Amino acid sequence: MSRKLVKDKRLIRLLRLLKILQSGSGKNVAALAKACRVGPRTIFRDLRALRNVDVPIEFDSKAERYFLGGESAMPASEFTADEAVTMVALANEFGRKRELPFYDAAYDAARKLQPRFSASLKRTIRQLVSAIRIRPTTLTNFEQKDVAFRVLLASIQKRRVVQIQYDSLTEWETITTVLSPYQLLFCKHSWYVIGRSSMHREIRMFNVVRIKSFEMLKKRYVVPRTFDLERYFGYAWLMMRHSGRLHHVVIRFDRQMAKNVAEIQWHRTQRTRFLADGSLEFQVKVPDFAEIQWWILGYGDQAEVLRPAKLRRIIALRARKLAHMYRDDLEPEIVVPQRRFKAG
Repeated sequence: MSRKLVKDKRLIRLLRLLKILQSGSGKNVAALAKACRVGPRTIFRDLRALRNVDVPIEFDSKAERYFLGGESAMPASEFTADEAVTMVALANEFGRKRELPFYDAAYDAARKLQPRFSASLKRTIRQLVSAIRIRPTTLTNFEQKDVAFRVLLASIQKRRVVQIQYDSLTEWETITTVLSPYQLLFCKHSWYVIGRSSMHREIRMFNVVRIKSFEMLKKRYVVPRTFDLERYFGYAWLMMRHSGRLHHVVIRFDRQMAKNVAEIQWHRTQRTRFLADGSLEFQVKVPDFAEIQWWILGYGDQAEVLRPAKLRRIIALRARKLAHMYRDDLEPEIVVPQRRFKAG
């Protein structure tokens, strides 16, 4: 094989490799080698050659994937209409109005990308984005907490621990601990950081809004390969973790609320069954009653706990206290006596 042909084949392979990396999805060495029809060693040489001419190739050590960094990763012209509209709509809704705290950067990024879209794509975006609105749940007040959030992000990126002062609701005091952040999570109303706490010597969850002070330290940490968010929460109803056996909970929802409840996947163990009268039998397995009891009470007299007896007693006690609180507002039922008439 001539030297010129070898060079041409390598040039074609490098261009193919560059195009794959530009897709933005990222691929491991085995996938790149298969796509280019060469061995892994050849791919390593090609990646090194591209880096030598300042192509911004980056490597995600966690996912073990190579991708193209910087602005070259995904030219705006390669976005489909669906991708562009979805991205801009989400950025507008969550970033511009600060509906999701700390996502203002998403709005800024979308604004920078839009001038690079084609004229027809810009028209489509203008037509459709205004028709999309997202109304998230009520939020915790995150005023002046954006710095803490960004420090936690930097800590995760650099794998450096953070010393925090935290207003704890479980210890009923301000605590100081060195945190190794594993995961940031937005759930219902607030942002949480999950990681190993030096004070508790275990993985704990902290509400970002209750972090009073923070300092990134030089000490590094490693996220355990066994850590997984779903495994961490286990069978918790929402976020409150408990060990021990699972409790089989059965609730009957009146027909007024039956369809509303059945439409939503509340828990991974959930099972539902419509009854003959239109009501709903809702079954779930949870390790504790602390969170689910408030969800049940939110449905008032439209939800009745059938079992277990312990949860039924908890709900009954809450209802009794509630009735006692409003006892002065409860008017006795007025019974109108029925008049009797003698036959004429």
